[in-house]
Amino acid sequence: MYDFYRVSAAVPDVRVGDTDYNTDKIIDKIEKADRYEAQIIAFPELAVTGYSCQDLFFNTTLINKSNEGIEKILRRSETIRQVIIVGAPFKIDNHLFNAAYVIFAGRICGITIKTYIPNYNEFYEKRWFDSANDISIPGEKYIYYKGYKVPYGNDIVYDLNGLKFGVEICEDLWSPINPGTYYCLAGAEFIVNISASNEVIAKREYRRSLVLNASARGLCNYLYVSAGSSESTQDLIFSGHSMLAENGSMLNENADFIANDYLMIADIDLGKIRSDRVKNKTFKDAAVMCSSVTNSYRVTDVMGGRKIKLPEADGKYYIINKHPFVPSTKTKRLKRCNEIFDMQVGGLVKRLEVTGCKPVVGVSGGMDSTLALLVAAKALQVMGKPASDLVAITMPAFGTTGRTYNNSLSLIKNLGTEPIIIDIKEACTIHLRDLGHDNELKDITYENTQARERTQILMDYANMVNGLVVGTGDLSELALGWCTYNGDQISMYGVNGSIPKTLVKWMIDSVVENDIFPECTEVLKDIIDTPISPELLPPDENGNIAQKTEESVGPYELHDFFLYYMMRFGYSPSKIFLLAGRAFDGDYSKEEILKWMKLFYRRFFSQQYKRSCMPDSVKVGSVALSPRGDLRMPSDATSAIWLNEIEKLN
Repeated sequence: MYDFYRVSAAVPDVRVGDTDYNTDKIIDKIEKADRYEAQIIAFPELAVTGYSCQDLFFNTTLINKSNEGIEKILRRSETIRQVIIVGAPFKIDNHLFNAAYVIFAGRICGITIKTYIPNYNEFYEKRWFDSANDISIPGEKYIYYKGYKVPYGNDIVYDLNGLKFGVEICEDLWSPINPGTYYCLAGAEFIVNISASNEVIAKREYRRSLVLNASARGLCNYLYVSAGSSESTQDLIFSGHSMLAENGSMLNENADFIANDYLMIADIDLGKIRSDRVKNKTFKDAAVMCSSVTNSYRVTDVMGGRKIKLPEADGKYYIINKHPFVPSTKTKRLKRCNEIFDMQVGGLVKRLEVTGCKPVVGVSGGMDSTLALLVAAKALQVMGKPASDLVAITMPAFGTTGRTYNNSLSLIKNLGTEPIIIDIKEACTIHLRDLGHDNELKDITYENTQARERTQILMDYANMVNGLVVGTGDLSELALGWCTYNGDQISMYGVNGSIPKTLVKWMIDSVVENDIFPECTEVLKDIIDTPISPELLPPDENGNIAQKTEESVGPYELHDFFLYYMMRFGYSPSKIFLLAGRAFDGDYSKEEILKWMKLFYRRFFSQQYKRSCMPDSVKVGSVALSPRGDLRMPSDATSAIWLNEIEKLN
């Protein structure tokens, strides 16, 4: 459902050489995974015999008993609807191979052979096993098993009802060009590596980096499962390290450094992989370049033409971050925000150097203009310019409150420059009178008059001082069109144009945490706590902000969630609604989510004309709306089919 698939990594207890015991433990894990409705389960390398049997692999009894173990697993799989990937020796034509048996519903679908056989340091595998490259049988590589053909080799892509996957074995991942890369270029979206990797100091992190890198290069999901600590400890210790990666990000990983006898259940979302592969032309070019190799790869139907209903994964075990633009831990968040701040500063420095201008910023006391002001102040520091070159203008109007006004003045002064105060109430009143507009009518004309007056002042003042107007509008406002055309929608350079609203406050928080402007700490904390508002309507009777943006347009955390999954992965409203319902369970009802989703799609489409002429702005993340970069969208596109889909949701 919605491209979700449920997978599991199983690390059973092992008795080295005891195939009966090991097979029973493998079946126990298969049955437990079946209760979770896992569609694929993977076991470690040589799990049936134990990896560390050494010269016992030459013994006929062990090989025969291993084959009996595979037979027993096959029989048990007849009533279980999950693909079983289990490691065992495979002997044919005087070759002994380290293999992964792929089993489904009582049949062997294929036998993937290990390609790279380690024979250095503590490893002596070439003493026992041949490589897949040593297969000497001419023509197609098949065995006949109980009347049907079973492919074997290192050129098999498995197709499970549309999910294509490939299998690697341990050292294959360590090679310069691993088999999984070729599997991906041949169409696999999911790679499974069954392994027996011993543990030494720092190896876990290195192994982790290999898995993340393999998933990123292959634009795939990558499941890694390794032998546990019940393997022989004669000279080595095995850690049972399991990981599930998604295009360079870790989705799941066992916590214990030395582990054994466990089952890790997770869902993967292949919708992300499929979306990226549609967009990524470099991946397609690589597939063409390697086609001389991959054209000969065999695609094996796991179902074998049988009509077997698979369990459906609903994404229950897929971790969803309700704030996808914001890293989940403080350490990662500070690092991300610091990097973004440096990018913003670097972009503005270049523009100021090219134009020879001073930065001009309209300061309202809100978070967006605060961030833009901080970026401008830091840019001047980097350029070795005095703080007095920062032109900071505050323009109180009908909706300005004492809190935001005083915060803007304090911030400007603490940054080392003098605020320029231009009260625009009289100018707006005259303009409304010239229009024949009743000043008591608090409509869109009343609001936009103030926004455009401020922009006019900023532009004209910049002309006076050889300045460049630094835009303050953020990504979320651009997505919703929550900006006044030819007002705050325009500037000479926008530093916040790809910063989502849910990240803006953390950007300011990182400035505080890192003492970039220590003299501004207290005022910045208060600005973070100030309600989001354009302040275009008069304050309430107590002088507090009366116009709160999120009461009109909806919660920005919802809109940023919708924006991320629509733009980053092209998800349908139905799938986004499913994800939002889980991410915000307890925060918003389904009715509220649908209400704001309708508004999001309606505004996103109808407001494209504002984005079509947005100013230059540095891109900092994977979601951006520049018409010159990430979003080529006609202003006349209609939202009808998206809104129709939303109407059918409940």
